[in-house]
Amino acid sequence: MTQTIHLTRPDDWHLHLRDGAALQTVVPHSAAQFGRAIVMPNLQPPITTAAAALAYRARIQAAVPPGVQFEPLMTLYLTDNLPAAEIKRAVEAGVVAVKLYPAGATTHSDAGVTDVRKTYKTLEAMQRAGMPLLLHGEVTAPEVDIFDREAVFIERQLIPLRHDFPELKIVLEHITTREAVQYVHAADRFTGATLTAHHLLFNRNALFTGASGAGLRPHYFCLPVLKREAHRQALLQAASSGSSKFFLGTDSAPHAAHLKESAAGCAGCYTAHAAMELYAEAFDGVGALDKLEAFASFNGADFYGLPRNTGTITLKREAWTPPVSFAFGAALLKPLRSGEVLPWRMV
Repeated sequence: MTQTIHLTRPDDWHLHLRDGAALQTVVPHSAAQFGRAIVMPNLQPPITTAAAALAYRARIQAAVPPGVQFEPLMTLYLTDNLPAAEIKRAVEAGVVAVKLYPAGATTHSDAGVTDVRKTYKTLEAMQRAGMPLLLHGEVTAPEVDIFDREAVFIERQLIPLRHDFPELKIVLEHITTREAVQYVHAADRFTGATLTAHHLLFNRNALFTGASGAGLRPHYFCLPVLKREAHRQALLQAASSGSSKFFLGTDSAPHAAHLKESAAGCAGCYTAHAAMELYAEAFDGVGALDKLEAFASFNGADFYGLPRNTGTITLKREAWTPPVSFAFGAALLKPLRSGEVLPWRMV
């Protein structure tokens, strides 16, 4: 049984850091494990200009602990009205991607896209520039069951979008279904996908079971929501398949505990405190630790056309218990698996 893993320093290709005082807690967690991270732009107000992205990057960099090398990779928030001319400014500023949220799909998505056809001029500019489009792949039509929103998105929106923009780099983010796995496997080199640790480790039963055998566990509520076991197994097979189309994206999404534990709890799982430990647990569970490095450290960098990191991290099979909570500005932040024993530890 493998006891220690040495990996090229990984990257997180889908991360939420929020803003303000929260950065002092969450940035050090990610910086301790990852060399780089794609930072999501769904702030309030959203990051819709290159200038706003640069200002946000400076605030993140100010929260990186001294002596730690961590590069935030910035994104713009796609709206119905994001001008195509902003793509040129974004490229010149070092912004690496644009994120599409269907309006109302998840946290701070109210300014998201109402009709993807309204964004076609901007997408044309992105295709010319080689700038990736990052998709939150769910429809928000009220008649579509929440567990079917990803599969319906692929059928109704992604397939036509890909037809109209055959060479636009697209990342289908935080995929959760067998249908998404099948779509990405069959796609060409312009399509990739990120997978979270929580979707690899848990099915939708985790939302409703606990130590007492029943109850609702709000810290397992995320969007896209956890799915059936058959879908989780398909995700595990994809992540550990060796295919370069799949790569690590935590979708770590911090929320104050009192907002998670409320009548209308926020969607998002906070995993940045133990991200690589959770991924190691998932890969270990299917006997695929030898596939973890490519998934975590190589595939994403290659897709984005960035150099692979040169540093290393070490994971050890050693039981430990993360804190029950972290300070989060004036509030508390409770991570996923709060106070539970984890089998792997980064040393």
